Amino acid sequence: MTTVGEAIRAAATRLAATSDTARLDAELLMAHALGMTRSDMLLKAMRDPAPEDFAAFLERRAAHEPVAYITGEAEFYGLTLKVTPATLIPRGDSETLIAAALEHARPEGRALDLGTGTGALLLAVLASRSGWEGVGIDASPGALDVAEGNAAALGLVARSAWHLRDWHEAGWADDLGTFDLVLCNPPYVEDAAELDAQVREFEPASALFAGPEGLDDYRILLPQLRKLMNPGALAIIEIGANQAVAVTALATGAGFTVQLRRDLAGRPRALVLG
Repeated sequence: MTTVGEAIRAAATRLAATSDTARLDAELLMAHALGMTRSDMLLKAMRDPAPEDFAAFLERRAAHEPVAYITGEAEFYGLTLKVTPATLIPRGDSETLIAAALEHARPEGRALDLGTGTGALLLAVLASRSGWEGVGIDASPGALDVAEGNAAALGLVARSAWHLRDWHEAGWADDLGTFDLVLCNPPYVEDAAELDAQVREFEPASALFAGPEGLDDYRILLPQLRKLMNPGALAIIEIGANQAVAVTALATGAGFTVQLRRDLAGRPRALVLG
């Protein structure tokens, strides 16, 4: 009999060649196979027999499939969110946007999440501020289904609305109204960028790539944001680690004042526009 602990150790050794978080990946996949939380597994199940399902999950991870797509969920700002291949996987770096938003958020307000994906940004704000409501838009029907499901699971349906919109099309924002906060994590990867296999081969290209410089969607969106913002509102947009200068120039050209926010690793991560 192979125990849970033994199977995790063997899996971590195997995944070391393809993952920088091999041990954590193995633990998360085993917990998923067991149908329990990682904490409960580590406390209670390490000497139990390893479940048969674990081998299949390990094979998928060894082929670079992200853990979040195998387990079907990811953590973001204390929330557990459903994730599918129709959405980007929420990343801790994007929590920089939420921290900046909550510094300025009044007790009540209205937020817009552009390119909502799983709904992570909007739902994190709504979960943190009970007086807020919001709208999430996305060009992907599959992503919107995920976002609506996450809103329902978190009890936030009454304070959220979700619309299929494409900001590349004329009139996409005509009936959305105005907002006190605009959040956006747009596609910003250069078309020729070298990406890890788990990103390049599995996450949706339409949510990643934005032209040869990674700036195409900023050029479309930034000139349109002001008409969506109430007086005194802020827009907070995610950027690539090497894009602060270029996107700041685009934002100032659109009439915004700009503040840079860095993520926990000290890399440029978000611009706060006022």
